[in-house]
Amino acid sequence: MRITRLLQRVLSTSTLALLASAAVRAEELPDCSRPLSLALHEHGLLYSRQTGEGIDKDFADELIRRSGCTVNVTVLPRARIWQLIESGGLDFSLSGITNESRERFAAFAWYFANKYYLLVRRDAGVQQVGDFTKNPELRLGAIRSFRYSPAANRLMDNLEAEQRVSFASGLAPLYEILLANQVQGLIIEPFDYPALESSRIRAQTSILEFDDPPVPHGLIMSKRTLPPREQAKWRALVNGMRADGSVERIFEKYFKPELARAMTRF
Repeated sequence: MRITRLLQRVLSTSTLALLASAAVRAEELPDCSRPLSLALHEHGLLYSRQTGEGIDKDFADELIRRSGCTVNVTVLPRARIWQLIESGGLDFSLSGITNESRERFAAFAWYFANKYYLLVRRDAGVQQVGDFTKNPELRLGAIRSFRYSPAANRLMDNLEAEQRVSFASGLAPLYEILLANQVQGLIIEPFDYPALESSRIRAQTSILEFDDPPVPHGLIMSKRTLPPREQAKWRALVNGMRADGSVERIFEKYFKPELARAMTRF
């Protein structure tokens, strides 16, 4: 009888502990009381509409699974994404970088960092980044609303002020106008590497490195739709994915292990 009662007490205590743990866990999870929205954008290895695959797609799938929320995923141009994040028409996007303007309406949860490079035509006579600015005949191609590392941003802002930037909606048209010599340079990052393996591009271009440290990229959260408490919960999920190696494993599907490690351990 005493053993039975003792066992009952132990089971009751264990049950209460499990219930309490579940309650704490539920408290830590994001609020799923409404459907949420997340937009991907097409950009090299981050996402391809043609294949339906990419780093950000894999990251989004895992993040949504862990949250337990219903999240409607769409694909939009990058410029439109930032507009919707600011207005509250969109809850999330991915692989975003911050600046003073964006900090006013967006919060971030970092999951990788990478460097930026200047891809230039070999016949442009550019041996270092500064040479590009000095030659008024050279034009830069860029995707509207994209921002980069500090030195890359200075280059683009200076050239845009001189009306020497041609904008396109994505990478594919930029590569075309580069090959057609309508622009002589593009700012690129590791997600663009597969296209650089094209014999046409590789034969006509060279890569120069900006003297900047890697720039953090992360989950973009709209401050208009997600209060600080909810932002913290989503940030905790992202940090958990980094801590248990999930982010690094996603990157290893697309990059060599050493590059995946460098980008996700920062």
